[in-house]
Amino acid sequence: MENKNTRSVSSFNNELKLKGFNVFQIESDGNATKVYSRKDFYKICLTTGKSKIHYADKSFEQEGTVLFFGNPHIPYSWETISTTYRGFTCLFSEEFLKISDRSESILQSPLFKIDGTPVLKINQQQKENLEAIFEKMLQEQASDYTFKDDLIRNYIHLIIHEALKIEPVKDELLQMNASARLTAVFLELLERQFPIETADNPLKLRSAKDYAEVLSVHVNHLNRSVKEITGKSTSTHIQERIVHEAKALLQHTNWNVNEIAYALGFEYSTYFNNFIKRHTNTTPKAFRS
Repeated sequence: MENKNTRSVSSFNNELKLKGFNVFQIESDGNATKVYSRKDFYKICLTTGKSKIHYADKSFEQEGTVLFFGNPHIPYSWETISTTYRGFTCLFSEEFLKISDRSESILQSPLFKIDGTPVLKINQQQKENLEAIFEKMLQEQASDYTFKDDLIRNYIHLIIHEALKIEPVKDELLQMNASARLTAVFLELLERQFPIETADNPLKLRSAKDYAEVLSVHVNHLNRSVKEITGKSTSTHIQERIVHEAKALLQHTNWNVNEIAYALGFEYSTYFNNFIKRHTNTTPKAFRS
């Protein structure tokens, strides 16, 4: 059980937060997954092996070398099937990359959009070229060069541009109806917003409209689908999850009520107090005590 202190964050997460990026090599010795809980980072993976990738409402089963692009706002999961697996992963924040209009347009490319295709099949020549770029990123990350961040940004841009020239793989839709697919994506996206790790990084998606915009659907369509599948409205799911997180923060951190209110996206602590009282019949302070 967590002690009554600020939630612990791994050294890897701290390094990510400080630098805004991290690149590492994936090996098949059980270290194929780097555990990190930061949810505001884009991800590029170059991997060789057999795997199944679930991205939003799509599923890709691939063998060989693939290049994958992950958007922090779009739910995805990765199943490693083969016993041997290797490659590279680069994580970076939007703030790290977005220093120009050019960067903003790249993040809006089909590689990162929910209706795009984030998985690319890579041939041997492309693999060698991309591996060389990742190797250079690793070298720069470990160097003391003053402008290494600029170099790493350029390498990320280079990978993205190389990917835009490659034809995407065909996707195989999960066997669900449209409402079930959309509901599954919404619920996974909702869960990805938590836990809240720091009081200075407030919850960004708080309403049904916020989620609909990220998922590129009309809010009424999202509401109808979620209600049809779960029997609850989109707003009810969001509110219940915020209440659950508020209870955890009140019980397991030393943040004051104002900090918790801000972290959960409430402009004023009085709004937060009223919200908690309405859903729990008690105030935040009374619940904590």
